[in-house]
Amino acid sequence: MAVIFHLAFPVANIPETKDFYINSLGCEAGRESDSSIIMNMYGHQIVAHVSTEVSPQKGIYPRHFGLIFTAEKEWETLLKRATDHHLKFYQSAKHRFPDLPLEHRTFFLEDPFYNLLEFKYYYHYDAIFGLTTYTQVGDQK
Repeated sequence: MAVIFHLAFPVANIPETKDFYINSLGCEAGRESDSSIIMNMYGHQIVAHVSTEVSPQKGIYPRHFGLIFTAEKEWETLLKRATDHHLKFYQSAKHRFPDLPLEHRTFFLEDPFYNLLEFKYYYHYDAIFGLTTYTQVGDQK
């Protein structure tokens, strides 16, 4: 039995949500109402709910969501898609923790409702959950 991740998040309206997530990012549409839409993001369920409480974040912490790709080519394909669709980059593509077993590539997008999305590719798969002797996590604050 496969396990599928689910995430719900706030948006201001459904049309802009569909434009960003479906038309630009490549998610697949599921059920939809006037106040929410279910989408398939690489096999995981994300649900956008219309809310009056959307506001800019002050940084990537503590709240963002995204995907970790297990193939660098897939990460690069999404990076190119985001660039080609002129999506808003909150942080450009970069290498984090170079020359360490934790090294990975990452970029952040910002949707029209200030939700931040991070997309990663780790050079060493065991760095995703393991390598616990290292203490580095994310960017320095």
